[in-house]
Amino acid sequence: MIIEELRAILGKDRVTDDPAELYCYSFDSSYIRGSADYVVRPQTAEEISAIVKVASKHKVPIVPRGSASGLTGGSVPVKGGIVLDMASMNRILEVEIDNLQVLIEPGVIHKALNKELVKHGFFFPPDPGSSDMCTVGGLIANGGSGMHSVKYGTVKDYVLDLEVVLPNGDIIHTGCNAPKSSSGYDLTRLFVGSEGTLGIITKARLKLYPLPETKAILMACFDRIEDAGRAAVTTLSSGVIPAAMEIMDASAIQAVKKIDPSLDIPDVEAMLLFEVDGYKEGVARQVQGVVAACEKCGGRTVVAKDKNEEERLWSARRLVGVAVTKLNPGKVRVYEAEDIGVPIKHVPFMLKTIQEIGRKHGMPLVTYGHIGDGNLHTGIAIDTRSEEEWKKVHAIKDDIYDVVLSLGGTLPGEHGTGVIRGSYMTRAHGKSYEVMKAIKRAIDPDGIMNPGKMGM
Repeated sequence: MIIEELRAILGKDRVTDDPAELYCYSFDSSYIRGSADYVVRPQTAEEISAIVKVASKHKVPIVPRGSASGLTGGSVPVKGGIVLDMASMNRILEVEIDNLQVLIEPGVIHKALNKELVKHGFFFPPDPGSSDMCTVGGLIANGGSGMHSVKYGTVKDYVLDLEVVLPNGDIIHTGCNAPKSSSGYDLTRLFVGSEGTLGIITKARLKLYPLPETKAILMACFDRIEDAGRAAVTTLSSGVIPAAMEIMDASAIQAVKKIDPSLDIPDVEAMLLFEVDGYKEGVARQVQGVVAACEKCGGRTVVAKDKNEEERLWSARRLVGVAVTKLNPGKVRVYEAEDIGVPIKHVPFMLKTIQEIGRKHGMPLVTYGHIGDGNLHTGIAIDTRSEEEWKKVHAIKDDIYDVVLSLGGTLPGEHGTGVIRGSYMTRAHGKSYEVMKAIKRAIDPDGIMNPGKMGM
């Protein structure tokens, strides 16, 4: 039996087929559900290699899982099989400040990594909203980012090398320890964002960035949401590149005020939050540039005067995701059309269009996100028992995706494809998707690696 082979590798305590435990691994933060046959808790790449060889022999699916904070069903065992719980592989192995690198295992929690790095005056810039719970391995597998991607880029810009277990059990390294390389195919980039469909990440070597000397936080308020979009474009095209640039529409503001009235943020059609950082003299000039750009577009700008005010403003932005249902008591947030990306110049149009689509279908949409890199999130809350409301959700999704693709945008900006967006891969990528599937067949001919994800 498979379970006996797995226990021969890990021992009885780290392998389970108990239905109660399996249920805990049947979902992530999306509405997608699945059912595993076994859950295993490996601690080394060698153990994972042995487990994968068992799965390969029996043609059983393998599903790697971090903290399951994903929103697309990416870590849900929709085809059954073996779930790899990576939580035990959570060590920071090497902090090499003199090499500007850190070597970690994939189960390291994002916030814990930066808590360690800040002691050395450095940080790992990609910063997802789920920093308190998401694993860095999951962040890499989904090609994620966060608020600071405007200036600092996304996770793919920080991965130098990955140790990966392939579907046949082989252990490979995709890169090197040098800051750059032009040798061969860029396998590291191939595995970043592959969502566990090509192999299992067991170590990651990451680039570090020095903490900025200082920063400033600004809020800009607008009476029209498209003016907020224009201000974002104007700021960037003026040469000011903020560390972060976030948007909250009127619905997002109302939702946040319901969950925490003490935040005392204004009732406006849209609000932009900026963070600029660097050396003191440069930050002062950036603040002036942001203020000028916003005022040019009809915005009213306030600079946070102290740490308490800075925290108040950022708390408002961080609360949006969980506050969406406050506008619709008794309803549940569903993650559809929640992660789109458009070219910067089309942001004003996209913001207005999202509102129009919501009105068209009679369902309010909360809009927020990382406007500085064109990455917008929409929040939808429904009665999940209502077939009619589900139909509206899917109609809204189709309408939003139609516009995004017509603008040359992307359907997942940072949350990954998973199950939820798999059916759009052909339309989004055309013949390039056939190349992706050919790569998948070449590396994973039996299709055991996280099947059912990315439309594969």
